Amino acid sequence: MQTDVIEQCDCDDVAQSERRQTDTTFMPGVDIVELDNEYVLRADLPGAKPDDIDVQLDRGMLTLHARVETRQTAHQTRSLLHEYGVGDFHREFKVGDAIDTAGIVAETANGVLTLRLPKAAAARPQRIDVRPTT
Repeated sequence: MQTDVIEQCDCDDVAQSERRQTDTTFMPGVDIVELDNEYVLRADLPGAKPDDIDVQLDRGMLTLHARVETRQTAHQTRSLLHEYGVGDFHREFKVGDAIDTAGIVAETANGVLTLRLPKAAAARPQRIDVRPTT
């Protein structure tokens, strides 16, 4: 995969897990694979409902944000063990010109967001026919 096609944004405001007042924001784990005609980005967003996932592309910056509601409030239950963090997810990537931005498709299933980023025609491999000379 070309490194200038999709690259992680080193944003100072989002860490692996950070506290903001009473909310927590996580940086989701992401896999990006290159296929012949597209790149596929998969992001783990456990607990995020499709309506609470926001994917935006603005001036070459692809932003993923998912809002996740807390399961219980402190006054509803008394936790005996609390290891699973719940919070929003946020991740940003720089997207190069090799992506056909008009054709991006986003789908979610089982807590995984899948983005299909088609390659621009100029970035796709092309077969060149070889003809015999006469």
